[in-house]
Amino acid sequence: MSAKPLPRITAETRPYWEGCAAGELRYQWCAACRRAQFYPRVACARCGGRALEWRRSAGRGVVHAVTVVHRAPSAAFRADVPYTIALVDLDEGFRMMANVVGTAPETVAIGDRVRLVFERRGGVALPQFTPEGSAMPGGASLPRLA
Repeated sequence: MSAKPLPRITAETRPYWEGCAAGELRYQWCAACRRAQFYPRVACARCGGRALEWRRSAGRGVVHAVTVVHRAPSAAFRADVPYTIALVDLDEGFRMMANVVGTAPETVAIGDRVRLVFERRGGVALPQFTPEGSAMPGGASLPRLA
C-alpha cells in the first residue's frame, strides 16, 4: 500500500503548519479589511492588503456542506472508505475543508456543530473535525483545542 500524501510546507504556510503541530488552528486576519482568510496567502484575497496577522481559532464551527467518499482516490485511502469530507464554517468567519472523524459517515449533516481534532501523520498534524460532544472511536482522543 502506498503512503498517504503529506502537505507541502511553504514560506506562506509554515506558520499554519507550526500551529497545527502545536495543537492549534491558525488563520490569517487582514488588518485592512478586517476579515479572516483561509488558506494562507501572501496578500488578502478580498482587498489585496498585505497587513496580515496570524490568529488562533477556537476550532469550532458548523458543517456547511458534506460528502461521503465511497471510492478511494488512491490505494493509500482504500482502508478508510467510507469517510466524510466537509466544508466547515469556523466561528471566526472562515471556511475550510477537512475530514469529519469519530462518527459514522452517514450521520454527519449540514448544520452540525463540530470541533477540531488532529491526525498525526508522518511528523505533521492534519486538522480534522468531530461532532461536538462526541468521544473519539475506542475512547481515543486526538489533541484538540480546549
